[in-house]
Amino acid sequence: MKTSTPSTCPYCGVGCGVLIESEAGRITGVRGDPEHPANRGRLCSKGSTLHLTARPELTPQVRLLQPQQRSTRTGSAQPIAWNTALDGLAQRLASTVRQHGPDAVGLYVSGQLLTEDYYAFNKFAKGLLGTNNIDTNSRLCMSSAVAGYKATLGADAPPACYDDIAQAATLFISGANPAWAHPILFRRIEDAKRANPALKIIVCDPRRTDSAELADLHLALKPGSDVWLYHGMLRCILEQGWLDERFIATRTQGWTALAALVAQATPEAVAQHCGIAPAELLQAARWFAGVHDGHITQATRQPTLSLYCQGLNQSAHGTDNNTALINLHLACGQIGKAGAGPFSLTGQPNAMGGREVGALANQLSAHRNLADAQHRAEVAALWGVPSVPAQPGKAAVEMFQAAADGQIKLLWIACTNPAHSLPDQTLVRRALQRAEYVVVQDAYATGATARYADLLLPASTWGEKEGTVTNSERRISRVRAAIAPPDLAWADWRIVTEVARRLQPLLPSRAALPSLFPYDGPEAIWNEHRESTRGRDLDITGLSWAQLEAAPRQWPCPEGQSQGLARLYTDQHFATPDGRARFALQLPASVAEPTDARHPFALITGRLRDQWHGLSRSGLVENLWAHASEPRAELHAADMVRLGLKDGDLAYLTSRRGSIVAPVQESSTLAPGQVFLPMHWGDEALGGASSTGRRLAGVNALTADARCPQSLQPELKHTAIKVLKAELPWGLWAQAWLPLAQVQRVRQQLEALMEQFPFASCSLFGRAEQGSSVQGCGVQLRAAAHQAVDEALVERIAAILGLQGAGLLAYRDARRGQWRRARLEAAGKAQQLQAVLLAGDVSAQAWIAPLLQERLDAQPLRRALLQPGAQPPQPLAPRGATVCACEGVGENSITGLLKACEGDAPTRLQRLKAELRCGTQCGSCVPQLQRMVQASMAAA
Repeated sequence: MKTSTPSTCPYCGVGCGVLIESEAGRITGVRGDPEHPANRGRLCSKGSTLHLTARPELTPQVRLLQPQQRSTRTGSAQPIAWNTALDGLAQRLASTVRQHGPDAVGLYVSGQLLTEDYYAFNKFAKGLLGTNNIDTNSRLCMSSAVAGYKATLGADAPPACYDDIAQAATLFISGANPAWAHPILFRRIEDAKRANPALKIIVCDPRRTDSAELADLHLALKPGSDVWLYHGMLRCILEQGWLDERFIATRTQGWTALAALVAQATPEAVAQHCGIAPAELLQAARWFAGVHDGHITQATRQPTLSLYCQGLNQSAHGTDNNTALINLHLACGQIGKAGAGPFSLTGQPNAMGGREVGALANQLSAHRNLADAQHRAEVAALWGVPSVPAQPGKAAVEMFQAAADGQIKLLWIACTNPAHSLPDQTLVRRALQRAEYVVVQDAYATGATARYADLLLPASTWGEKEGTVTNSERRISRVRAAIAPPDLAWADWRIVTEVARRLQPLLPSRAALPSLFPYDGPEAIWNEHRESTRGRDLDITGLSWAQLEAAPRQWPCPEGQSQGLARLYTDQHFATPDGRARFALQLPASVAEPTDARHPFALITGRLRDQWHGLSRSGLVENLWAHASEPRAELHAADMVRLGLKDGDLAYLTSRRGSIVAPVQESSTLAPGQVFLPMHWGDEALGGASSTGRRLAGVNALTADARCPQSLQPELKHTAIKVLKAELPWGLWAQAWLPLAQVQRVRQQLEALMEQFPFASCSLFGRAEQGSSVQGCGVQLRAAAHQAVDEALVERIAAILGLQGAGLLAYRDARRGQWRRARLEAAGKAQQLQAVLLAGDVSAQAWIAPLLQERLDAQPLRRALLQPGAQPPQPLAPRGATVCACEGVGENSITGLLKACEGDAPTRLQRLKAELRCGTQCGSCVPQLQRMVQASMAAA
């Protein structure tokens, strides 16, 4: 029987509602929930393919399905029973606490946990173990936003809501690319612009992103110069008389000191530090202040809404970036009303929920202050323990530094992959190696961190979990299970609870207390969390589990109310002791690691349109690789020429901490001297080995651990690097269609061989379609070396891809290091290429790849498959690079249709949608389609 289960998307912080379709214990589809206020039925490319991550053919290949243990760190993990795993972990924790104290334990958890999971982990650390050494990967994305809100408004509470997008007269998007990072929110921005063409959109970003394409003003500021920009805007607003002086006088503190400070941010200084022209600065200040017709009064001031994310947060000055932007809102009274306010966009699906329960090293439940004795007493009383520790714990980077130094002996890591996501991977991997005991609790067995685990605990994941999450606009949604977890996977809260029940009798300070973990399900945990919020800024005592079952609700919603507040501070009373907001003072600064003669390039990290974080989930979907089929470092055209590089060439990217090798690609979105490399490429997808034989660690081998002193958030966004062309003349390239039930195991086998080369990358291709008769998924390996590798390694790769035995096309010249193999299969009257391997000269991949990937007839080209050369022996008609991942539409198809189009840009775009269906689903490709339309009109 088919069922439809309402739940929530597990990707970004927009918090989209989904309807999970399932039948006979199998997830078969997913749709946007038209009743959910966050997305109103829309889904992005990632959310709309969630069901493909749950295909039963993938489960045995990628999931942790039962507890496993290693007897030695380098040995293979062996299955064990749950009771054995839980008893052993409890004993190990007790023994670590007895010998070294509770601070010898560190728990590193995730913004992808549900609120109930988060609450259980936080209580386990601070209430049972007695350590504040619990932190979350939300430290890497949202802690500067938290610190900024608290320093200025008094509480970690985003004051705006999604509906404000349609109410704003100006949207100020700074340090964010919602077109790719929050696509469904960007659809609202596009809707608002269509409904109100007078809406002004300002985008502040060093790169000309898809978000910037929609902007009326793109401020391409230099990396790290955000405070200079905001101070310069504020100085203009002050000089032009655009301040809200009544609001400043009655609702704020600290204006006089800030006004004196921003005097140094002259237009000339801003131009020097930011690269922003004085006219652009003045225009941005005018629109931000709400001045659209040349003068300003309280009645005529137009509302401005800021949207910001990691570009501000992931900085050694992240808190200053946030508070300087909020200062602008306070100076203009742009807060507490429809269409106005500083609105931080949450990175992960439940980073907000983790903040609510206090699951950070320097927080307590319900936004309580760890340094406040009364707050600590309140939490201790709620939990029924004598006390909670007062000393702040180790934040994310500090925790791994402490493990590397031998201070933390036991690491428990849940639902995150620090061997990919943390900066300075040399340090992180040293920590994982030196820790005496490492526990990894995860749904997936494929993350880099799992290689270091002594104990692996299988957790349930999306589609199998029950609980709640909170999105960027403070909206709490139910997460529901459509199917049972596979095999022996458990809910995260249950694992923590079962370990706690075993551990409590082993701890003398807790043994005599009533059970601290009496929970029989997520509702019981949520009820305790709800009580912890009573009287707090995020009070949800007016909500019940039944109300959340009926519909998502926003906080605060205290007892006596049934609906939460959409907007905060509408009464102009802030969450400070005197009710006044605080202007914060910041000294403008630059990036933590400036470029210099040895490291002259600014590396900027960011997201891809169709992928998520470390690829453990989104990387399972072959469709989502189409837009970016392999890791690429983007450079400006002038830098490519100067370095002697062309698209697809390999280059060394080297920082002060490490080096990687990556293919390069020319980009028009960057300024000279900048490099863009997406954050997703860990060593599972972008690998190889150094000259000393050490495995390369992906993009975060380069990034630095410099941190904001207030928020402790690392500066992941920027690193100084040098770029040199990699002279690796011998190449290997292989592609194969494989059964879905094999492709992930094959991919893992290939990944294990990547460190045999100085450079290697491994990715997927193909297109899974509902009801399609074409089965299988494609896998690609690309590698390069200084000279031909041992023939046995080539044979090993060929065997993995099914390129051994009879019936193959084959060429071998071992003396020259040249091998070519191909396997074709009949497809009606045609023959299709099923697998190919080129080693030595791999230039023919340029035409063989589309021949294989698009399943074109290869019969006329059989002999040519074994010949070198980038040009096909006869013309082919491939689709070209994928533009629309949802419909699988390539750029050649779009370009061809545009040549026959007439009319204005909207007419041409509509024809593309009507005839090719590109841009008709999630809409993420529409900015690229619009650029292609404009280019075709200019060329006509």
